[in-house]
Amino acid sequence: MAKTKTTYFCQNCGAQYSKWQGQCTACKEWNTIAEEVIQKEEKSNWKQSAAASTKRVAKPQKINEISTIAEARMNTNNGELNRVLGGGLVPGSLTLLGGEPGIGKSTLMLQIALTLPYKTLYVSGEESAQQIKMRAQRINPNAENCLILTETKTQNIFKQIEATEPNIVVIDSIQTLHSDYIESSAGSISQIRETTSELIKFAKETSTPVILIGHITKDGTIAGPKILEHMVDTVLQFEGDRNHVYRILRAHKNRFGSTHELGIYEMQGSGLREVSNPSEILISKNDEELSGTAIAATLEGMRPLMIEIQALVSTAVYGTPQRSATGYNAKRLNMLLAVLEKRAGFRLGAKDVFLNITGGISVDDPAIDLAVVAAILSSNEDMAIPKTICFAAEVGLAGEIRPVPRVEQRILEAEKLGFEHIMISKYCKVPKQNYAIKIIRVAKMNDVVEWVMA
Repeated sequence: MAKTKTTYFCQNCGAQYSKWQGQCTACKEWNTIAEEVIQKEEKSNWKQSAAASTKRVAKPQKINEISTIAEARMNTNNGELNRVLGGGLVPGSLTLLGGEPGIGKSTLMLQIALTLPYKTLYVSGEESAQQIKMRAQRINPNAENCLILTETKTQNIFKQIEATEPNIVVIDSIQTLHSDYIESSAGSISQIRETTSELIKFAKETSTPVILIGHITKDGTIAGPKILEHMVDTVLQFEGDRNHVYRILRAHKNRFGSTHELGIYEMQGSGLREVSNPSEILISKNDEELSGTAIAATLEGMRPLMIEIQALVSTAVYGTPQRSATGYNAKRLNMLLAVLEKRAGFRLGAKDVFLNITGGISVDDPAIDLAVVAAILSSNEDMAIPKTICFAAEVGLAGEIRPVPRVEQRILEAEKLGFEHIMISKYCKVPKQNYAIKIIRVAKMNDVVEWVMA
């Protein structure tokens, strides 16, 4: 029996200490250091066979001799997930999916496992096989390629993997797994690190993609050590409000593609429906013209989106004006209000300003600045902006209307959705082309004010 050793880990950042102390010197948090028991013993490979230990030793190669042939990705049969991943699952990759409890992480992964054309092993450490079967009957009851395993011990999981030889492995969730090589409880810093490294070794040696589902903390970060996000290849975040039906899938890290893509789903009784045209959920369907609303043409990765900006400007009844923004940077809102007051002469210092982006999404594209300004002016003057116009421009501190990249793609999206006018910067270089939509060019804040109040 190997000697048992105890060590101390910070439960917030994963820093290791030889003895207990009150404050973590790495993340500066108090009372987060806890003792964990680690058993030192000779570790064997994930595969309990002699063949795994006779693997060829890697040798250095000249960079001009390395093959650059792109490896074929595995299609997930889910267009939104393929878009966020960059075209599909890469063989041998590790993908981590995080999200709030009850948001639909397990539903999304089970739905994908049931529709994949490959043999998939769905490992659940949180639900029984009967519970998974009840959910699967609503999604795809005739799935033949999906195998269900309820197990939390990694050594037993790898035995079943050797027996079934799946093409894809889904783990729900990484915080429930535990290894015999570590004596601490499941979900601890050392257990998460050990089980993840075992899965990485398995994925890289067999070229089998592994998808991990992870819990998040109250701060919105994935539970466990920060090194977990560094170990995996892709980190996905599943966002949304449980009181609404729409869910958003983002990539916070992706070694094989862009992190700017966005996937949108609608939660239904039969599972998650892919939303191929996001503008249908981000723009209100009402026919009445209301003040304080403006449509912005934005981009998420390669996808153009038309989003609705809502603003409310009212007199501050409590003396201290409030500034609140949902889905938009509050500091940038304060900057735009200062530009309106300094460059356009609007006295908004004694008024409450509330801003909201409909659909529950967060946007950091500077191209929506002009739509934010138009919505604020519309609410302040109580004058409705026609729903046939949209905006795509950045606002500078001098009150100038600045151009934005890929404006032609925004114009074409607005034209496709039936908008009649789009307001852009005067300095945008638009290819000479006959558009069905009328382009309004503005150069200064005063031009925008004159148009809104006309």
